[in-house]
Amino acid sequence: MLKFTKLALGLALPLALLTAGPTNAEIGEHTLKFASANNKGHPQVTGMEKFAELVKEKSGGKIEVKLFPGGTLGGDVQTISALQGGVIEMTVLNAGILSNNVKQFGAVDLPFLFNSGEEADKVMDGPFGESLLKLLPDTGLVGLGYWELGFRNLTNNRHAVTKLEDIKGLKIRTIQSPIPLELFNTLGANAVPLPYTELYTALETGTVDGQENPAANILNAKFYEVQKYMTLTRHQYNPQIVLVSKKFWDGLNDEEKAVLQSAATEARDFQRKVSREKDAEALEEIKKTGMEVSELSPEETQKLRDAVKPVIEKFSAEIGADTVQALFKEIGAARGQ
Repeated sequence: MLKFTKLALGLALPLALLTAGPTNAEIGEHTLKFASANNKGHPQVTGMEKFAELVKEKSGGKIEVKLFPGGTLGGDVQTISALQGGVIEMTVLNAGILSNNVKQFGAVDLPFLFNSGEEADKVMDGPFGESLLKLLPDTGLVGLGYWELGFRNLTNNRHAVTKLEDIKGLKIRTIQSPIPLELFNTLGANAVPLPYTELYTALETGTVDGQENPAANILNAKFYEVQKYMTLTRHQYNPQIVLVSKKFWDGLNDEEKAVLQSAATEARDFQRKVSREKDAEALEEIKKTGMEVSELSPEETQKLRDAVKPVIEKFSAEIGADTVQALFKEIGAARGQ
């Protein structure tokens, strides 16, 4: 009887350990480099800080996330290459920039897609956003979800832009992605692709007349020091994507992966809330700097929408009709149509 009891206890112990679920003992010591283009104080970086805090908490202090904001490890395109090579472990950037790696990501760069951030959340967190994430591993990247940069607005140093014709001839810096380039060239500007890290200097020296970014970026990067005019065009909404190097990811066990995924999702909700609060605050701060802020009339906004329809048609063919149709279907569902 005694032997049977000892045997039963011996079998029960490992079974209990298995059914108790994963523990922090299964998490190894890791240090991650998490890079971004924006400076400390920007909602993007605030999200990174929250993520690092959550990872430390969820891993029992075993996984440390070191932050490298302000483009200290390079511009977005350079950082993507570093992730693919396993030199950097993580980054967060405009999802549309990935169209250079996976053409379907160009869909989120199409102009005038979303009416609100909440509408974009439903689409990016739903089947459409998930379908894009599934395309990344073949390129050496893993996506943990979408944060927010927000709606982009136009600034320049030459004159106020209150109508479509005012954009003609302006040298406008855009992100290094085909759709924004085509968008501003179609509106009559001369689009110039530049890394974000080089933008302030380009504005200061007059290499470009203007740029387009959300209000939080304009404030955080102090573009108001080298730009006189801002127009609330809201021509594009930028979901941000949180990326991990697949080389690094493949070396993690399931519990370590779960810690990073859980932290990215939790930080997402926090980051979006901060982003939307900061957008409104940033606009008020920009006005206080003396920058002249204009709003387009509904009629002029419609002129912009009509002018860029050829851009949507051209890139829909390049991105893939199925992808674009799926996107517009999800947008319709988000609007209850």
